[in-house]
Amino acid sequence: MEYSKLVAVTGLPGLFELINSKSDGAIVKSLDDKTTRFVSSRIHNLTQLESIEIYTIRENVNLVDVFNAMDSAGGQTPDEKDAAATKKYFEKVYPDMDFDRVYASDMKKMVKWFSILKKNDIEIKLTEIEEEEPVVEEAPEEKPVKEEKKESKEKAPAKKAATKKAETEEEKPAKKAAPKKAAAKKAAPKKK
Repeated sequence: MEYSKLVAVTGLPGLFELINSKSDGAIVKSLDDKTTRFVSSRIHNLTQLESIEIYTIRENVNLVDVFNAMDSAGGQTPDEKDAAATKKYFEKVYPDMDFDRVYASDMKKMVKWFSILKKNDIEIKLTEIEEEEPVVEEAPEEKPVKEEKKESKEKAPAKKAATKKAETEEEKPAKKAAPKKAAAKKAAPKKK
């Protein structure tokens, strides 16, 4: 299982592996109980773990950096339900974190997610984007200016003739319909 396929689903606890996505939702597999289910996009939002960033006192960092710091710190993670212990843990493990903007609930969630990742032996790393070689586009062949002007003059009368035909065809049915209405009025008996 790859870290790039992991998602968090709003309203559902834990982490999920994205199996397949559809226009109206996604099929996900829970990392906790290994059940597969459909998650509707009308009710839930899916967030890839790779896209989550954490506020720091400098620039934002990816969640992978925090997980790697937690991994290298070793030791036991705090109880995810104890907010004070969780904050002390992150002050020791990742002191650059902006504790004014990262809420206690977010820190608890990071501890819980980290334990799920460790339990499932998932390698915590971002996918590397392959650099493509730049494509060199060839400039289109230029035609002499005189030839382009001749072509545009030749095409212009044809367009005018086509529009005149269309106008006359539209007018013909309208002219034919008008006499029928007049005939219908004449045929109607007059009221006394």
